[in-house]
Amino acid sequence: MEDFSESVPCSSLAVDSVLRMSSAGFIWGSCFGPFDAKRLGLSGSARASFIARTVGQCGFSCGLFAAIFSFSHCGIERYRRKKDWVNTLAAGAVAGAAFGAGTRNWKQVACFTGIFLSFFQLAKDSRSV
Repeated sequence: MEDFSESVPCSSLAVDSVLRMSSAGFIWGSCFGPFDAKRLGLSGSARASFIARTVGQCGFSCGLFAAIFSFSHCGIERYRRKKDWVNTLAAGAVAGAAFGAGTRNWKQVACFTGIFLSFFQLAKDSRSV
C-alpha cells in the first residue's frame, strides 16, 4: 500500500482519522451496547435508548480522541518542522492528558504527565549527544 502522508496535507489526514475513528467507535458501541443493556436487564424502549446512547457516546469519544491527537500531531509537526516519533509521542500525551483530565482523576493526570515529560527529556537529551 502506498504512503500518501508526504503529498497530502496534515489537516486532511487529521479529518480522515477523525472519520475513521468515529466510525470505529460507532461500530464498537453497536457491539458493546446490546451486551451491556442485557447485563443491566433492560428491555423495550429503555434498551433501545440505552443502545443508541452507547453508540453515540462511543462514536463521539473515539472521534474526539482522534481529533485531539491528529490536530495536536499536526500542530507539533508544524511547530518543530520535523516528522519524527517525538511528534507522535507528544500528541499522544496531549490526547491522553485531555481524556485523563475529563475523568477528574488529577493524580493519574499528574503521573502520566510526569512520565511523558521524562520520556520527552530523554528524547531531547539523546538527540543532542
